[in-house]
Amino acid sequence: MSTSTVADTVVHEPVLLEECLAALDIQRGGRYVDCTVGGGGHAAAILEEASPGGQLLGIDADPRALKSARGRLKSYGKDVVLVNQNFRYLENICIRYGFRPVNGVLLDLGMSSLQLGEEGRGFSFRLDSPLDMRFSDAQPVTAADIVNTYDERQLADLLHRYGEERRSRQIARRIVERRPLRTTLELARVVEQAAGGARGRIHPATRTFQALRIAVNEELENIELALDQGLNVLGTGGRIVVISFHSLEDRLVKGFFRREAQSCICPPGLPACVCDHSPRLRMVSRKAIRPSPAEVRSNPRSRSARMRVGERI
Repeated sequence: MSTSTVADTVVHEPVLLEECLAALDIQRGGRYVDCTVGGGGHAAAILEEASPGGQLLGIDADPRALKSARGRLKSYGKDVVLVNQNFRYLENICIRYGFRPVNGVLLDLGMSSLQLGEEGRGFSFRLDSPLDMRFSDAQPVTAADIVNTYDERQLADLLHRYGEERRSRQIARRIVERRPLRTTLELARVVEQAAGGARGRIHPATRTFQALRIAVNEELENIELALDQGLNVLGTGGRIVVISFHSLEDRLVKGFFRREAQSCICPPGLPACVCDHSPRLRMVSRKAIRPSPAEVRSNPRSRSARMRVGERI
C-alpha cells in the first residue's frame, strides 16, 4: 500500500487496485474482510463494487491507520465494521461480529507511506525517531529492546533470517560494540559503518530495519495464522487475495497456497499417503500478479508488489 499527501489531506493510493477487485470477483451484496484496512483505499473500492448491500469488516493493528480508514469510509455507515486488532485473530473477530461465511478476504501486507513518514514510529531511518517500530503501542517489545538486549549471535541470526542480510555478522558485531542505541539515525549510522559505507540501489540499513520491524511485530507468524483462518471464514467459491512486498512474505504465501491446493502433503518417500489432507483451495493464478509499468511509474513503491489469489473449494 502507499499514501500521498495533497493539500494537507492524506490520500491513499492502493496498490494493484483494479487487479485486486478482479481477483476478489466482487459480488453485489457480498461480504468482504480487509485484514489490513490501512487508509481504506482498497476497502472503499470493494464497497463501491459490492453495493448495493455490500458489507466490509476492516481490521488493522495500527489505531492511527484505523482512524484514517474510519474517516474515509464513514459514508458507508453500518455497512462497515472497523476493528483495532491484529489479523492473527481473524477468525475470532469474524465470529464475534457474525461475519462469516464471507465472499472474499484481502491481506495487503505493505506498509503505507503514512506509517513510514510518521514521526515517533521508528519505521524509517530517514527521520530521527525512537527505535520503536510497533504497529500498536500495546505491544510489549520495541526495536530498541531487541537492539540493546539480544546477544551478537541472536542479532546476526535475526538480521539474516528476516532481512536476508549478507553482512548480518558484521552488523550485529558493530551494534553490540556501539550500544545502547536509542534512535533510528544512530542505528542507521552504525549499520552503514558496518557495511563500509557501501551504497547500492538501496540504503545499507534497509534490510536491518525490515528485519527488526518483522521481529517486533511477529509479522511472518501472524501471516501464517491469518492465511489459515482466512480459508476457514471463506464460503465456497470465495477468494483470498494477498499482496506482499518482499520475498519472505511471498514465499510464505506461495507455499501456503500450493500446500492447500494439494490432495497430499506427506513428506516425499512414503510408500502411501497418511496425511488425510484434502485440498481447500484452487490457485486462481499460478504466477504472482505484478503491477503494470504505468502503475510503477505513478507509484514507485508498488514496484516490489506481488499478488497471489486462491479460491475456496
